[in-house]
Amino acid sequence: MEKRHIDFRDQISRNKTKSFLLLLIIFVVIIALGYVISMALAPGSFFFIMIIASLFSIFYVWFSFYNSHKIAIMSVGAKKATRESYKQYYDLVEGLTLASGMPMPQLYVMPSSQINAFASGRNPQNAVVCVTEGALEKLDKKELEGVLAHELGHIASYDMRYMTLVAVGVGMISIISQIFLRSLWFGGGRGGNDKNGAIFMVIGIVLAILAPIVVWLVQASISRKREFSADASAVKFTRYPAGLIGALKKIRHDNPPTEKKVTKAVAPLFFSNPLKGWGSTHPSLEKRIEVLERM
Repeated sequence: MEKRHIDFRDQISRNKTKSFLLLLIIFVVIIALGYVISMALAPGSFFFIMIIASLFSIFYVWFSFYNSHKIAIMSVGAKKATRESYKQYYDLVEGLTLASGMPMPQLYVMPSSQINAFASGRNPQNAVVCVTEGALEKLDKKELEGVLAHELGHIASYDMRYMTLVAVGVGMISIISQIFLRSLWFGGGRGGNDKNGAIFMVIGIVLAILAPIVVWLVQASISRKREFSADASAVKFTRYPAGLIGALKKIRHDNPPTEKKVTKAVAPLFFSNPLKGWGSTHPSLEKRIEVLERM
């Protein structure tokens, strides 16, 4: 049976909707966890717990958000790309930004034999695009254009801003869970033989252990949705899915060693997972190719 054609506009819209719903799940978990813990420790402490968790997570993520592009570039040892040394790279990004009406990002090259790339920055005016030496060497012009269009898709969709919001939620849940679990060592909880308090205490312990795992899975799922959206944006910019498909197929058959410079924190930014066999922040290459072939 012939597979149904996918319009890139529908793909972008659908994945944005799914990402919003997943984000909603994270904040529902935050409210539920805060409420249960406040009932287990002391009624009325809900807002205090939420305020402390919010301040810690927002400060941490705010610093990371405003310096995300600098942190990412420094962590992988990338160097700035000059127009003289990387003319095709510059010309492709310049052409894509002119066609899409986006500002020109700063361009970097990362020393790695893997075919990969990433974009970072809090908005299109403060964005960077980085490609590996392997991508520049092994991809032809159309394939490289597809990869670069994918990264510009992340920038155009403000994915860093969105994922920062997700990170705030995940950080809050982690902090709330740690505050509660550590408080148990100091005799936290409501005194006496309050049956309701005991029930909320058990529920709170279970939630504090499971919630960080659940929201990490949700965060990974959101990241996968954003990858599909960026693929669709690349088709929107280039009107040529075959270029991106060719790049993904080359990555599937290209198998250099795992990139040791890339940390788990930076790995979700990349075009494809640079840490072979770790995590699930990226959709499978096969699934991405299948979707693109239907566009």
